[in-house]
Amino acid sequence: MHARHAKILEIMTQKKKATVTELAETLAVSEVTMRKDLSRLEAKGFLKREHGYALLIESDDVGNRLSINYDIKRRIAQEAVSAVSDGETVMIESGSTCALLAEALLTQRKDITIITNSVFIATFVRDKPNARVILLGGDYQVDSQVMVGPLVRKCAEEFFVDKLFVGTDGFSDAGAMSSNLMRAEAVRSMAKSAKQVIILTESEKFSQLGVVALLPYQDIDAIYTDDKIAKDIRDRLLQKGIHLYTAVQGIE
Repeated sequence: MHARHAKILEIMTQKKKATVTELAETLAVSEVTMRKDLSRLEAKGFLKREHGYALLIESDDVGNRLSINYDIKRRIAQEAVSAVSDGETVMIESGSTCALLAEALLTQRKDITIITNSVFIATFVRDKPNARVILLGGDYQVDSQVMVGPLVRKCAEEFFVDKLFVGTDGFSDAGAMSSNLMRAEAVRSMAKSAKQVIILTESEKFSQLGVVALLPYQDIDAIYTDDKIAKDIRDRLLQKGIHLYTAVQGIE
C-alpha cells in the first residue's frame, strides 16, 4: 500500500469522518489526487465515500476492521514475516492483521502456500503473483467473510502445518478471547492441525475482553504485538513461556 494511503487510514481511525479538502490539505496533495486515493481505498473496502467526505465504517466487516489502526497492524504483520521461511505452508485465520501477513508473505517469501478459512484473505491476495491459497469449506459468515462450522473442522483435519497465525478480540486471565463463538470454534479446529499457534494483535487488545474463550495461554506459542504493550503484561506472558515479539510504532 502507498505510504499516503496508510496515512489516510491513520487519520480516519482518529477522526472517523473527514472532508476531501481537509485530508488533501493535511497531506499536502491536490483534491483530485485525494479523491483518487479515496476511491482506491473504497475499492479495497477500507472506507466509504460520500459527497465531499470519507467515512470510516466501524462494524464486524473485516475490511472495515482492517482500516482501524492499519499502520500498527501492518508493522505487526511485517514483524511476523520473519517467522516464515521460503517454501512453507502455513495456516492463517480470518483476523485483519492476519490478512496483512498473508499479503506480506506472498510478496516477500517464495513458494508460500496459505491454508485459510477466510474468503476475505483469499480475495485480498488474489492479485499476488503465484499466490497459492487453499480455502477451507464451511458455513459462510457474511460480515467477517469467514468459513465456520463442522465442515471447517473436517477440512482442517486433512492438513498439518508448522504454524497457525490467529487474530484475537481480547484477553482474559485464562487466555485469548473472541467476539464470535463460531469463529472461535473454527480457530480451535485449525489449531489441532498446527505445531505452533501464533497470535497477531495490537497491544490495546490486552485491555479488552471478548465474549467467548478462544485459546488458553498454554496453547499459544508466540505473540506478535506492538511496543506499547505494558511491562506487567509482557512479564506475565514471558512467565507463561510465550515468546513475545514487538513491532516498533512509527518507525520504518
